[in-house]
Amino acid sequence: MVWWIWLIPIFIIVIVALIVVYYINRIIVLWNRIDNAWSQIDVQLKKRADLVPNLVETVKGYMRHERKAIEMVTKSRENLLKAGTPQAKMRAGSELATALKTIFAIAENYPQLRASENFKLLQEQLEGIENKIAYSRQFYNDSVLSFNNMISTIPGAWFAPLLGKNKQREYLEISERERKPVEVEFE
Repeated sequence: MVWWIWLIPIFIIVIVALIVVYYINRIIVLWNRIDNAWSQIDVQLKKRADLVPNLVETVKGYMRHERKAIEMVTKSRENLLKAGTPQAKMRAGSELATALKTIFAIAENYPQLRASENFKLLQEQLEGIENKIAYSRQFYNDSVLSFNNMISTIPGAWFAPLLGKNKQREYLEISERERKPVEVEFE
């Protein structure tokens, strides 16, 4: 009858081991989810950048006098493609979004351009990509929140240093420039 007393420490060891494995796996899954979420944003930023040359070519024929706006879009696209870090890419992506908003605002003065099927199609595609970027940013920030909560609370805070993942991840935030309305200057 004494043999079952040995089961209690074994049971406790198994429970502790399961808890350790759960939290270590959970931290790794959350870390990977953040990386995946960033990859989704990066894909959408690239898609937007790939559409820009087509948009610029379509717009050039109609907006001969709006050189500054076209150059701003082109330069913003180049900056996006050169950016290395997620923060730099988001900053460059914001600049490109602002430049594209300027182009679309200026296009209001060109009825023939707005009526162009190619322009409409590009505008719809860019709007779709912008929606996907917004969703991806939200998913990224939700993933960062989950991860940061996991490594900041007990027992996750005990296991995160073991994995070298005890540093909180940064949220993607909207820049001051993105918060301002688009200013359009007609030349």
